Amino acid sequence: MDQKARLLLVDDEDAITANLAPFLERSGFAVAVAHDGAEALALAGSFAPALVIMDVLMPNVDGREALRRLRKAGNWTPVILLTQVGESTERAMALEEGADDYLNKPFDPHELVARVRAVMRRVKPGRPPLATAARLVSGGLLLDRSAHRAWLDGRELPLTPKANALLEYLLTHPDELISRDRLLDAVWGWDYPTGTRTVDTRIAELRRALGDDPAEPRFIETVPGQGYRFVGAVEAAA
Repeated sequence: MDQKARLLLVDDEDAITANLAPFLERSGFAVAVAHDGAEALALAGSFAPALVIMDVLMPNVDGREALRRLRKAGNWTPVILLTQVGESTERAMALEEGADDYLNKPFDPHELVARVRAVMRRVKPGRPPLATAARLVSGGLLLDRSAHRAWLDGRELPLTPKANALLEYLLTHPDELISRDRLLDAVWGWDYPTGTRTVDTRIAELRRALGDDPAEPRFIETVPGQGYRFVGAVEAAA
């Protein structure tokens, strides 16, 4: 019996699917290809993928519309969106509509495989992704995403807006090694005129507020030379 996880790759550019599908298969996945959102919706039922990798900009039914239709139908198969738009508002809208992650084109195929495996580790079958939850909890830590406020053991944390946004990104990507460059892109924007030291400064701010010891972290682990990982278990809160 074939035990390979099934991926559905959706992109209207043949040059991308012709190269990416074999790469994903060599990485240990079974892959089906669709060329627009309508075909993807049909295959989501017949192929029953474990995860969908879907371009946003496609003819007929685009990626975000296909994602909306999946979620409206109660299908919570994890979805990673591929986009050429780097604005934070575009990313936020995609996540609010039910995407589990996104990746900007052009991208390194190895990075895509890492994202696929990270998403598949953290998703819970049949349940909405953490990115759609209004409130997230990890032990005594509670984040209200709509209010942009966080509490630890009932005490509100005095976080700057960027530190709060950084905490939100880490909480929606638990147990995933995230590079400083990726955090910089996700929180500050791909064209923001700053460096990765800014990320370290805000991580230090979060640790002070959380009382988190870098040597024995309850929440944020440093992986030397690579980035950060949120090590606490995260759940959607009522």
